[in-house]
Amino acid sequence: MSKNRQKAEMQNITSSLPKDLLQKIKHIAIDKQTTVSGLLTETLEEIARKEDLYAKAMLRHISMLEKGFDLGTEGKITWGREELYERQ
Repeated sequence: MSKNRQKAEMQNITSSLPKDLLQKIKHIAIDKQTTVSGLLTETLEEIARKEDLYAKAMLRHISMLEKGFDLGTEGKITWGREELYERQ
């Protein structure tokens, strides 16, 4: 259990799962030397962490797109449609 989790206020929840799934989860928890609650907490923390990372990456990329990129044109279009579609 992480130190952050030990200090955090905990709240119980009630969840309903199919019996066969719960049996499998209990065996997984035993294999990982944890509890079903610990396994669930770890899994949900990972989901939340990934969502946070995704949100940060999205904001970073939106900022980059809004700023734009220097393409060496100094903001001027130096070509025409005909040049772009010129065939050889």
